[in-house]
Amino acid sequence: METPDPSVIFPVPTLRTVTYVKPTITSKHIIVGDFTYFSGVNFEQQVTHFYPDFYHDKLIIGKFCQIASGVEFIMNGAQHKMDCASTFPFYIFEKWGEAAPEREAMPCKGDTVVGNDVWIGQNAVILPGTRIGDGAIIGAYSVAGGLVEPYTVVAGNPARRIRRRFDGELTALLLRLRWWDLPAAEIQALIPLLHTSDTAALKAAVQARLPGAGTEGPRHSQEGGIC
Repeated sequence: METPDPSVIFPVPTLRTVTYVKPTITSKHIIVGDFTYFSGVNFEQQVTHFYPDFYHDKLIIGKFCQIASGVEFIMNGAQHKMDCASTFPFYIFEKWGEAAPEREAMPCKGDTVVGNDVWIGQNAVILPGTRIGDGAIIGAYSVAGGLVEPYTVVAGNPARRIRRRFDGELTALLLRLRWWDLPAAEIQALIPLLHTSDTAALKAAVQARLPGAGTEGPRHSQEGGIC
């Protein structure tokens, strides 16, 4: 069976409003895994206030993520100093005579890191330095910041946990399975397993695939630097 090509920009031939993100990226500071898609045609326009030469931050997104239209990733350039009497950035504008502050003096949340198989709903906003674990779901119109644990559903402004998708044992098994890192042919064979709503059968199948599998705590699959 022929396997999908992650370098194709338009993976749905009849729909030119959905793109695989990785082959469209031009910035070396945006790292996106295979098969992550965006409901739009210019993903980099959704990454705002992004001045990596000054802040040294990155946007790192894993594989097989689903990013709806209107999602915005706000980067560290949106930050203003809040430990002063005024937050107004006089140094940006002409004729005020203030020198730009050193990078170390500016608030910086570090890299924004999104795990694998993450679904981000329409018009959600991801704040600087957010860490989203594998398998998480971000509700539409949510404003997400801080740490989003793997396989949790969050929504609202600020986004708060609505529920866990699975129990701790199944979550740990899926984090060990890391199906997104398998060759495409193996993933094709796993699709019936990945799309079953029978969690008991899913758990048993993953346990069979991972002999001796036990529970282990959630972890992030991507690592990001700190400003």
